[in-house]
Amino acid sequence: MNEKNIRLVTAESVHAGHPDKFCDQVADAILDAHLRQDPNARVAVEVFATAGKIVVGGEITSQAEVDCSRIVAGVINRIGYTMSDLCGDPHELLELEVCLHEQSPDISAAVDKTELGAGETLGAGDQGIVVGYATSETEEYLPLPVVLAHRICRRLDELKPENPWMGADGKAQVTVAYENDVPVAVTAVVVSLQHDAEIDHKSIRRFIGKEVLGKVLPRELLKEDTSILINPSGKFVLGGPAADAGLTGRKLAVDQYGPVAHIGGGALSGKDPTKADRSGAYAARWVAKNIVAAGMAKRCEVQIAYAIGKSEPVSVTVDTFGTGVISDSRIEAAVKAAFDLTPAGIIRDLKLNRPIYSKLACYGHFGRTELELSWEEANRKYELLSAALKQSVRQER
Repeated sequence: MNEKNIRLVTAESVHAGHPDKFCDQVADAILDAHLRQDPNARVAVEVFATAGKIVVGGEITSQAEVDCSRIVAGVINRIGYTMSDLCGDPHELLELEVCLHEQSPDISAAVDKTELGAGETLGAGDQGIVVGYATSETEEYLPLPVVLAHRICRRLDELKPENPWMGADGKAQVTVAYENDVPVAVTAVVVSLQHDAEIDHKSIRRFIGKEVLGKVLPRELLKEDTSILINPSGKFVLGGPAADAGLTGRKLAVDQYGPVAHIGGGALSGKDPTKADRSGAYAARWVAKNIVAAGMAKRCEVQIAYAIGKSEPVSVTVDTFGTGVISDSRIEAAVKAAFDLTPAGIIRDLKLNRPIYSKLACYGHFGRTELELSWEEANRKYELLSAALKQSVRQER
């Protein structure tokens, strides 16, 4: 490798039993429960978890009847938390506090608006900046470090039911070297896995190396000097909320594109699709992926900004990082012609009023090839190319 042209990119993922991801899963399970009964439910839920206590709070306006305690218990059972993970002491009781009220009438009025002469429309549920990103370097259209970190965590979670010594908590981090924007080596891998006190570090390292890293990392990118760090802190027996408090929306880079793309600022989980933080983020990814899939650029970042109560975005920008076959401004014009980026248009085209969100709360919201996600479909690439061609014809005239 020519060190002058080398760029290192690191990304992380976390297990389903990470405290922050537990909170995201509870929030999205509550959202899904409402959408199953009321597709027009307005939900903005936050969850906090610490030793011995879980708090569910926020605003919900819905016709649905939902038992939050049953949902919390369901997520706990699915993850496989023990009482020690939740309370620290296996003999303590877990307290659940639910603090929910209806959506603010001011926000509701801003969303449920009718524009004169335009028919019924939806205004954005809040101001917000959302970012979508896509790259041709992987089949998931995601940066390779992000893909590999998610694969490690997903694989470990899959192995947990058959290996009772494994705890629910954990995380992974992968560093990839790029030469001229092409991945050429995995330079470092960090895995932290919660475990029983009886198992020794050597056995954990051997198991993860054989059953996880050896199966999910591309062998051609592993080098003799690749650094593999497994449980570098040593012991990791106590995990879950008893060891580290969890909160919704604290894993934005894990949910999206790692450090490669900008972060809009708004979290995703626990929010119904009238919130631009969520629906806009999915739309921005949809746009970016179609741009790359159409061959208009090798990688692309799309930024969209919204104002509360307004249906049309206040700005739409495209950055292809010099990889575009036409100018970014022409791609922006094609995007505006090919996509309806109003909240109502996004919800309609991506079919977002469905209970689809619980499965997204772990391992990222994008590039999920095992799920049929509407924003992952490259179904507008021909419209983009046609719009760009029409611009060229008009300019020539």
